Amino acid sequence: MKINEKYLLDSLKALLEIPSPTGFTKDAVAYVEEAFKVLGVPYIKTVKGALVGTIKGKDDSKQRLLSAHVDTLGAMVKEVKGSGRLKLTQIGGYAWNAVEGEYCTVHTADGRKVTGTIMITAASTHVHGDKTSSTPRTGDTMEVRIDEVVSDADGVKALGIEVGDFVSFDPRVQITESGYVKSRHLDDKACVACLLSMIQTVNDEGFELPYTTHFFISNYEEVGHGSSASIPEKVVEFMAVDMAAPGEGQTSHEHKVTICAKDSSGPYDYALKGQLVSLAKEEGLDYVIDIYPFYGSDASAALRAGWAFKHSLIGPGVDASHSFERTHTQGLVATTKLGLAYMMTLMVD
Repeated sequence: MKINEKYLLDSLKALLEIPSPTGFTKDAVAYVEEAFKVLGVPYIKTVKGALVGTIKGKDDSKQRLLSAHVDTLGAMVKEVKGSGRLKLTQIGGYAWNAVEGEYCTVHTADGRKVTGTIMITAASTHVHGDKTSSTPRTGDTMEVRIDEVVSDADGVKALGIEVGDFVSFDPRVQITESGYVKSRHLDDKACVACLLSMIQTVNDEGFELPYTTHFFISNYEEVGHGSSASIPEKVVEFMAVDMAAPGEGQTSHEHKVTICAKDSSGPYDYALKGQLVSLAKEEGLDYVIDIYPFYGSDASAALRAGWAFKHSLIGPGVDASHSFERTHTQGLVATTKLGLAYMMTLMVD
């Protein structure tokens, strides 16, 4: 099964460079919408602004769904400070030190983009001495220094910046000659690119799917309710495609596809997990099985919302999740191939 790696990586790079913190995903959704059109995939847009693309299969009486989310971590302006700097509130779960020193962009309600840097309030060691390293990194001690000639709250507000404006983080995308992709927000744009690559491969190879299959591009996953609504009623199997988390005590790896057995929401479907392991072996894929204690997916969100279907979770290993992340082309390709193998096989009993 041949994957067009250039299409996969080009799609990923383009997505990573589009700001899309949860609640501010319109442009990233529009990119996927255009990709669906080019790929000839009919789709609907949900009330929440997500996309559901569909490829008709031989059997339309029971259906599959694969989901990945285009929303990312980010922030909002919580307060315009008297100093002319900005206090933030987080979107999604991350440690403040993970974004310290990062370039960012404030997106005003009237469409203006104002750049800045996320810094601790005691940033200069020449001024604050040991306080620079000893100060806890919290919402109260972090601020945005904007790149405009302002020194008070009135000056900031004159730029159009207000409480509630979205703040995106510079992704700093790099694809190395050795095959690594370094960037913020690989969670989960890496897997959105994998879904697009799966669809492109189905088109190029002329595959006929055994079941009608949907591709759900969710836009509220980072805050817990991504694909909890608007799921087609005939779906009986739901596969979340989301990043795996390498680290101490984990088996996940940047070069491999991970099949998740359990996360914070509980075990994934036993029969589906077994089928995915068998498919990975048959396809000769580099795979691992892992468990994530601090993790939830679109599939678990849908089950909590009351949907009833078998659920599974796969994804490429993404190092340093919710920080400055990294994965490898091999893991992306393995994830794409496993998703394709799953789409082409019969359902488990």
